[in-house]
Parts: sequence; C-alpha cells; structure tokens
Amino acid sequence: MKKLQVWLPLMFAIVMMVGMLIGFRLRGNVHPPGFFLTRKQTPVEEVMDLINMKYVDSVAADTLGNDAIDGMLTHLDPHSVYIPAVDLSEVTEDLQGNFEGIGVEFQIFDDTVNVVNVLPGGPSEKAHLQVGDKFLKVGDSAVAGNGINNDRIRKLLRGPGASNVTITLIRVGLPGKPLQIQVSRGIIPLPSVDVAYMINKETGYIRISKFSETTHAEFAQALMKLQNQGLQKLILDLRGNGGGILQESIEMADDFLDADKLIVYTVGVRSPKVEYRCRRDGLFEKGKLALLTDEGTASASEVLTGALQDWDRATIIGRRTFGKGLVQEQYQLSDGSALRLTIARYYTPTGRSIQKPYNKGHDDYNEEVLKRFHDGEVLHGDTSAKHAGPAFKTLGPEKRTVYGGGGITPDIFIGFDTSTLSRSTTTLYVDGTLNRFVYTYYIQHLSAFQGFKDPAAFAAGFHDDEKLWNALTTYARKDTVNLSSVPAREKEVLQRRLRALLARQIWRTEGYYEISNAFDPVVNKALEVVK
Repeated sequence: MKKLQVWLPLMFAIVMMVGMLIGFRLRGNVHPPGFFLTRKQTPVEEVMDLINMKYVDSVAADTLGNDAIDGMLTHLDPHSVYIPAVDLSEVTEDLQGNFEGIGVEFQIFDDTVNVVNVLPGGPSEKAHLQVGDKFLKVGDSAVAGNGINNDRIRKLLRGPGASNVTITLIRVGLPGKPLQIQVSRGIIPLPSVDVAYMINKETGYIRISKFSETTHAEFAQALMKLQNQGLQKLILDLRGNGGGILQESIEMADDFLDADKLIVYTVGVRSPKVEYRCRRDGLFEKGKLALLTDEGTASASEVLTGALQDWDRATIIGRRTFGKGLVQEQYQLSDGSALRLTIARYYTPTGRSIQKPYNKGHDDYNEEVLKRFHDGEVLHGDTSAKHAGPAFKTLGPEKRTVYGGGGITPDIFIGFDTSTLSRSTTTLYVDGTLNRFVYTYYIQHLSAFQGFKDPAAFAAGFHDDEKLWNALTTYARKDTVNLSSVPAREKEVLQRRLRALLARQIWRTEGYYEISNAFDPVVNKALEVVK
C-alpha cells in the first residue's frame, strides 16, 4: 500500500499529460474563440467579436451594439425600446415629475437666450433673475451667438442639487456692464396638471399632460381646491396626454368609480393575469363628468378613458384615442442603459383590448394617425374602427355598445378644426415670428400686464386687441410677412391666439388654457353635456 501511495501522484501526472497531448492533436488547426468560456456564444456575439478583432477599419463598438439591439427590437412591438445610457436620465426625469436645475423657461431669439418665465419660489427667483434677462455666459461657457441650441443650454443649466452656477447676463433697462448672478440649483417640479380652474360656479376644468409619479397627488390637490370653490361637475382634459405610469391613472380612476369596480387588467403570454380594482372611497364618485380625448391620448390615458366609458361614468368627447394597449417594464442594463420591454396587454373592464394592430410593421404603425387625417376620420368621425374589433356592452346602467381593436372611440365626436391659414399666417408660426412678437410686446408693456391679478381678470379687462394687432402687423413686416390682407375670420383666430399666448407669458400653462378654452369647441360641447 505504501508503494502505491508513492507512485500514485506520478501516475496521475502521466495520465494528465497524455490527455492534454490527445486534446491538442484533436483540435487540429481550429482557432479558439477565446479562453475560459463558460457558455456558448450566440451568433450576434461571435459577429461582434470578429468585427472588433478582424475588421479592416476601426469601428465604435457601442454604435454597433446599439444598432444590433434596435434591429432585434424591430421584430417586436413598436413600444419595446432600447434607451442608451446618455438618454436615460432625461427619460426618467419626465416620469419622476422633477429635475435638478435653476427654474427658468427660456427661448432663443436672434441667437440670444432670453428668460421668458421664472418659476415662482424656484432657485432663479431667489437669486433675482427676471423675465427679459439675456444670458451671455453660463459658467465659463459662452451662450450667445451662432451655434447655440436648446439642448446645450439645458445641459449647462441643469446639474446636481445645491451646486452653484454663475450666469452672466444683460438686463433690460440697466445699461452698462453685464451682471453676474450666482444661482444654487434645486429640485424643479415638472407638473403634470397644466391647469385647474372653475369655468363657472359649478363646473371645474382640469387638464393633465402626462402620468408621472406625482400625477395623482397633483390631481387630488387640484380637485379638492376646486371642490372648496363649489365644484359639482368636472371636465377632465386628456387631449395630447401620451400616458406614462399606469398606476397613477389607476389611482385617478379610483377617484371616479365606487365599490370594488374593475379598472383594468393586464395579461401576457409570460405574465399572469393581474386585476386592478377600486379599493377606497373616491374624491368624485358622483357628479357629471366629461372626458376630452384626441389622437394624442394614449396608453395610461386610454386606461382611464376606457374604464370610465365601460362603467358609463363619463361622457367621452373629442376624437378616437391613439390605440396603445401594451404594458412596458423597464430593465436596467449593466452599462447604464435600459430596455423598456412589453410584457403584457391591458384590457378595459369589459374585456376590450384597445391596442391597434401593428402586424404591418413599425412604419405603418407610426403613420396610422396621419392616415386618419388623410382618410378624413378626424374630420367626419370614426367610421371604421368601431367595427375593427369585437363589440362589447358597457357595464353601467346604459348598456351601450362599444368596440375594441383600436383606441377608444368617443361618445360625442368633435372634428378637427379645418380652418385654412393663409401663407402669411402660416409663416408667423413656422418662422417663430409670433412667439418672438409676444415676448417682445410683453417686455415692452410689462407694467400694464402686471396690473392683472389672474387670467380671469385679464380675460375681462384686456381691451387692446386692435392695438395688439397693429403692433403685430408692424413687427411681422420686418420679417417680410404682410398681414394687411388677412381675411376677417383668420384675423379673429389670430387675435384669440395672441391673447392666449400673452396669458401664457404671464401665468404659463394656467393662463394659456384659461383664455383659449373660451373659444375651444370641444370644451364648449363638454359644458353643454355636463349642464
């Protein structure tokens, strides 16, 4: 036994050497793909490795990888997307409902950054920045002259909270050397409630632009404020709302529906069915409700719209919604990028899938809304999608027939405004002349506008429409735009638009919608319905 123990290590060594020799001979002339492989490579990985090791020219590996991922995703649905690391923070900010910056709105006029709004209570107001200030430098970076753009300015102004940035600027009315003002960055809210106000003694209006992490809290606060002012009927405007966080729209639906009513359910091939039901007393379970939609109403907005229509809780007014009924889940990748992958479909309480077809490719899917304009649907109503999918009966007392298969069709259709614009008027919008004029006119008449305490006072007390029109005519002439022959109807529309834009200049989105809603046919129809 002792002899065997002495020779055993030597025998093992000989066997191992023979095995290595046989393996080397069997390998022949095949080049190994790499050392220490723990799994078999996919063809995509092998191609990437070969390009990196053998290709004739140098290539950017990140670009190749991103293109490969995008290529794979084209075989999935249109809403499964890859988000590069460089874009992820901006995408996330919108859903978070805030970002870190200095709290100003700016526009670039004549290669100069102009402050057009200062957020009340924000870092810039605390540092005494003013509407009308013109930026020359942000930190050490010059921001005046050719080559500046909104993205570059935005990146310079944003940064970690509590960090300081020095802004060199010129102030209107203060001739002399430029001013230097230091601003300490802070958290800037990105509100999703654009406006909430009482149209009349009983009827409130709330417009929501997206569903972020703060949407339901914003909505609840706005609704309770209006209830304290006597709200009994509500117009909820979701036009142009592209969706966002599903849970926020579910929370809002819970405010309108009672008991344990089903709001929405989701299910996928690899995702079990999940039901979302009402679970608390809502803020507005009774009272007339009108909900406004258009072709820009999508995703989480359609969940809310579909639930309220299925339970006969609201009258839907406007145009057919976009038709996005897919649920995405976001997965963080190792390099800081993310994959937003569709994992399920959502269905309204009656069982309707509101996802429009995408079996003809991404291009056809993305152009579907344009086809509605081309085919006349946005002018004359939805005559095809009603029958594109199966029929369902609503679950409320009215037992109406509704259809799946492509967005939510409104109960009352209001067509797209087809008022044609002359070439002169179109040029005002396209070239930015109208926006530049509104800003300039506001700065020149600042003291007069400061006399209005709110949009309602402005609507009732502003009587300088003709003076405003003459000033626009003179200003536009400098841009070789002749407004002297504009038809009367078009002039009237432009004057209304000017009023709304001036109100926005003073009170931001609150002012704009409070003025423009007075002439909005969809809002006026909603007022009739709730009355």
